[in-house]
Amino acid sequence: MYAQPVAEDEARARIQKLLVTGDNRLKQGVDPDKVRQTYEEALVVARDAGLEETVGPLVAIRLADLERLSGGSPPPFPPAA
Repeated sequence: MYAQPVAEDEARARIQKLLVTGDNRLKQGVDPDKVRQTYEEALVVARDAGLEETVGPLVAIRLADLERLSGGSPPPFPPAA
């Protein structure tokens, strides 16, 4: 069985927590900017861990939904660093 490095496991757990936190904030009616910050933080963690390819589309969908729900147009997807 393949054992993932601890750092990657920690990053995945942090990303999952951030996505769930953002989802919960959205459901609770928290300020959309705060929700967006949470999703974007998940993307930063993913980039740092080399997981952007997997997590990026999930974040993009959430950001598009956030903009749709708040009545704005979606911001451009943040470029990879």
